[in-house]
Amino acid sequence: MPEVLVPATLAFTESGTPWSEAFGDVYHSGEGGPAQALHVFLGGNGLPERWRGRNRFTILETGFGFGLNFLATWAAWKVDANRGAKLHYVSIEKHPFAAGDLEKLHATHPEFAALSSELRAHWPMLVPGMHRMEFENGRIVLTLCFADIAAALPQLRLSADAIYLDGFSPARNPDMWSPSTLKTLSKLAAEGATFATYTAASSVRDAMTAAGFVVEKCPGFARKRDMLRGRFARVVAQRPSPDRRALVIGAGLAGSAVVERLAARGWEVTLIERHAAPAMEASGNHAGVIHPLVTRDDSILAQLSRAAFLYALRQWKGLEGVSWSQCGVLQMPRDDAEEVSQRAALELLGYPPEYARHLFVAEASNIAGVPLAAGGLWFERAAWVQPVSLVRALLAKAGRLHPPGMLFNTEVASLSPISDGWAAIDADGRVIAKAPVVVLANAGEAMRLAPVPEVELRRVRGQVTYLRAGNLPPFACVLLRGGMAVPPVEGIAMAGASFDIDDMDPAPRADSHAGNLERLARILPGAGSGLDPSTLEGRVGFRAVARDRLPLVGALPETGGLHGAFAYGSRGILWCSLMAELLASQLEGEPLPVEARLADAVAPERFRLRAGSKGSRP
Repeated sequence: MPEVLVPATLAFTESGTPWSEAFGDVYHSGEGGPAQALHVFLGGNGLPERWRGRNRFTILETGFGFGLNFLATWAAWKVDANRGAKLHYVSIEKHPFAAGDLEKLHATHPEFAALSSELRAHWPMLVPGMHRMEFENGRIVLTLCFADIAAALPQLRLSADAIYLDGFSPARNPDMWSPSTLKTLSKLAAEGATFATYTAASSVRDAMTAAGFVVEKCPGFARKRDMLRGRFARVVAQRPSPDRRALVIGAGLAGSAVVERLAARGWEVTLIERHAAPAMEASGNHAGVIHPLVTRDDSILAQLSRAAFLYALRQWKGLEGVSWSQCGVLQMPRDDAEEVSQRAALELLGYPPEYARHLFVAEASNIAGVPLAAGGLWFERAAWVQPVSLVRALLAKAGRLHPPGMLFNTEVASLSPISDGWAAIDADGRVIAKAPVVVLANAGEAMRLAPVPEVELRRVRGQVTYLRAGNLPPFACVLLRGGMAVPPVEGIAMAGASFDIDDMDPAPRADSHAGNLERLARILPGAGSGLDPSTLEGRVGFRAVARDRLPLVGALPETGGLHGAFAYGSRGILWCSLMAELLASQLEGEPLPVEARLADAVAPERFRLRAGSKGSRP
């Protein structure tokens, strides 16, 4: 069954300490939450001393609550002149608070007012999954996992230097403190990792010992006599520090997003593009749409689209020059059966209305500003965006790249292995650039440069039709129904798109315009009638699509240093930002921004693993 998120209920004890009705316990000691955080969790893990001089330090917390431990840690990091370069804080919370309740809780701790205000400004929608936020210009990264801890811990991919074992007492919340749950921590601990917790329960001590930690009792906080802390005793294979130089091939949405994410981490990046400017191929459409998908079973595609959608909205707010509008997207059902399915999915999944809700036809028509034939799924935070502006904004934020920088009018004919990585070679056999890491972000051309036998890409011709605003009723939001209608952007509306497999005709065609007008008529009855398809303008883009319609992101199998960020299909706007963050996190050895099942679902090696699995069956 899909996971349904149940928010926390705001409540307090008579003395004013935050109280959980679900677990019948307080969120922190009645003697003071910040003081408890400093004594138990920071002090018990040897912080701030242990993060000093580190390029990266990772903290894993098993119960976020309303963020008091995080705020105390952030405050300590902020005032530490010798702090490390980057702090990752990964925390799990089964019942997160709504932003309005957080404000009331944070008001009781005015010493954190500036930090808590910034936290609330970035607070995610209350939907299941992992939510990544950046503070202090990316030097503090908070990754929140809204899920039950037993399900969440095995899905984390990280190497924790310190563990905050927090949560309601073992007597009140036994599942969180079970030996099987705590044993999972041994797979997430870095060499020399520490843990600390306020409890001194013998069951916790025994479970952490069995998980590979050397455990000791030490003085507890306030009236609590004892607490536990410990150090991971087992040797862990250390990942070597990456040689932070990369070639990125392709300057569309995929490549520009990778460049920005690597540059933000201090990588030396060279961008190579065969055209004279960025976003000249499928990323060059007049406008595109970003919205999540909703399925009754909350499929991998739905989970991945949710994570990508929410991450993109957060990241784009920090970019300058992006032309976009959160006008909302209405996904209209094609028939009565689909409408029943849409409504059943929303009822089952329990999403907050700001993420997705059902509209009946009257309300949908009122929001759209035109009469519609149906209601549907309404994504009020969804948007249209001009992809060229997004590409330019990402490259601008990346700043000046390492020489030779951005190479346009330059086509890579082949990749050649060299002693310290790869060389990009042109058609005349000359070396264009070299680096230990190469990221193929050039859609259908990726497999030409680095063939992987198990990966089959289809080339899909997609033609969109441009329509003058005066030729259409004045609708105010994006409308979907077996096609799309995008409201006027700079006076031009858009309808589409065709989906022609292995059709390599680059010129707009009248028959594709006619198909787009048919799609438009299903969305807006009567719209486009009387228009001659042969007189219309539009644009053709070619998309690379994998068999399972998911991107290919990560290391290419058996290549050593070659990585992919391609096969985004018609969802390049949706995928580009999160997939770039995923790839950059993999290259750096950082905590991943998505669950392991989602990272595996887009890994280029998935087809090889599936083929091997089938071949091994009797």
